[in-house]
Amino acid sequence: MDAEPKGAATAQEESAMIDFVPDPALYPFTSRWFDSSAGRVHYIDEGTGPPIVFCHGSPTWSFLYRHIVKGLRGRYRCIAVDYLGFGLSERPAGFGYTIAEHTAVLGELIDHLRLDDFVLMGQDWGGPIGLGAATTRADRVRGIVLGNTAFWPIARPVNRAFSVIMSSRPMQRRILEQNLLVEQFLLGRTGPTLTTAEADHYRMAQPTKEARYGLTVMPREIRAARPLLEKLAEDVPAHLGDKPTLAIWGMRDMVFPPRACIPRIRSAFAQLHVVELRQAKHFIQEDAPEHIAAAIIQRFP
Repeated sequence: MDAEPKGAATAQEESAMIDFVPDPALYPFTSRWFDSSAGRVHYIDEGTGPPIVFCHGSPTWSFLYRHIVKGLRGRYRCIAVDYLGFGLSERPAGFGYTIAEHTAVLGELIDHLRLDDFVLMGQDWGGPIGLGAATTRADRVRGIVLGNTAFWPIARPVNRAFSVIMSSRPMQRRILEQNLLVEQFLLGRTGPTLTTAEADHYRMAQPTKEARYGLTVMPREIRAARPLLEKLAEDVPAHLGDKPTLAIWGMRDMVFPPRACIPRIRSAFAQLHVVELRQAKHFIQEDAPEHIAAAIIQRFP
């Protein structure tokens, strides 16, 4: 069993909103709020036209999709959500921040907005979270966009080693106290090239130890969410396999390497189109937003 990090109980018990207002020059969107059964969720809903739901991974938030939303809101209705514990959403007391819980809350938001004939895009943990919500609403799904993600049990030794190491007491403490996942894995030397102001928007969405508890759970879920991922590996092809699908992949990603992932996606979707982003790494929304927007327009005109 993973050791609980010192101070995590205090963080988990904290129920608060993030006191941070994004710079409208970088994030020119209207913040909206949804009172889910578990807590208050922040999201944006920009533009008109066919709806697209954008699902982020860890340790990011809807800010990750800012360039794509700006590029698409002239012809689509673009909805980007912050999961509870991420971005501007609430850190509710008693919430476990598991993939299953995030999936349920996303489903509530989709139902609240009465979305129909929608496209879902997921990257990193946004893939299984978004697909989990979509499989139970398959009759309302128009299509799927997947980028650098997996919806099956993650068995690669390097990924499982990351889970074990990041779930240890010293690393959990560093996630809480030093914002390790943001500073090292998002903003570190192998991460995307960002301005100081952009980097600060990722930092300010996880500003304190108490705000970062949700981040500590995600590495554990690589192993703990195996039953959920096993079910998704069956449900996705069964319920969504006939949907028009776009896989847009950062080919330099070491987390979800294309040779290991794209064949699995090909086997799941009958109407798959693959776009390779040759120079992009894990955070494709930062590395190649214009290419992603263009590919979505082409796939879902």
